[in-house]
Amino acid sequence: MATAEDQPRQSPRLVLVTGPAGAGRSTAIRALEDLGFEAIDNLPLSLLPRLLDGPPLARPLALGVDTRNRDFSTEALIEALDRLRQLRGLPLELLYVDCRADVLSRRFSETRRRHPIAPDGTPEEGIARELDLLGPIRALADILIDTSEMTVHDLRGEVDGHFAPQGGQGLAVSLHSFSYKRGLPRGLDMVFDVRFLANPHWEPALRALDGTSEPVQTYVASDPRFAPFLEKVTDLTLMLLPAYIEEGKAHLAIGFGCTGGQHRSVTLAERLGRALAEAGWQVSIRHREQERRRTAEGGG
Repeated sequence: MATAEDQPRQSPRLVLVTGPAGAGRSTAIRALEDLGFEAIDNLPLSLLPRLLDGPPLARPLALGVDTRNRDFSTEALIEALDRLRQLRGLPLELLYVDCRADVLSRRFSETRRRHPIAPDGTPEEGIARELDLLGPIRALADILIDTSEMTVHDLRGEVDGHFAPQGGQGLAVSLHSFSYKRGLPRGLDMVFDVRFLANPHWEPALRALDGTSEPVQTYVASDPRFAPFLEKVTDLTLMLLPAYIEEGKAHLAIGFGCTGGQHRSVTLAERLGRALAEAGWQVSIRHREQERRRTAEGGG
């Protein structure tokens, strides 16, 4: 586990982490702790002023705020956020870990847990009440991570992308491939539609493969429009990254979409990721439709 000595260059900052039960809030807090944050979960709001009294923070602080706390209320949390944002020298970020109601319901069903907001009712009743309670807080979030289609490892990767101390470049880039049939992934900063490229789906020998394989990448790259398009997207991205750093952005998400999310979009994400990594940028790649397929095959 990381310690304060492991992260000497990270400026003290305060991150409040909240979200509905079952969405992954505790996982996000543990990920922050591994990044060198002092982590305190389920902190009563009434104790927050006392915690921040005294000398400045020696290292960044992550506070988990849970609706189960006896002094929790929407109004009290909003007031606490307002007070904290007035403190000088203590950057505050509200991280909201979200999830769709139907996915939350499935998670509670799989774990056979009672919902903390409605211990004597159905999980669906508790989920609806909690999402309604947290609605105004969600609207104030600085960072929103929707875990509806994420594994625990995906969530930790997202937290790392937003909060991990960066090297000289100071910004992490995540690249996403997806199918337009299933809609755009949430949280993307830039999106490119690559359905204009030659589609390997219509080649029987390539249909079962995906854009991480060399034969599919070679086929997509054989389209005469591929090389100039990739070059322009790469140049645009490299031009914009320093500007985003100047604006204080720590994470940039770029999406590539195609019809099925298996061939062209995957190829572009892989090729751009390679180019950015060679230029010295920290890059992570996520292929949404491949993750869906693996989850379905695993029965999860």
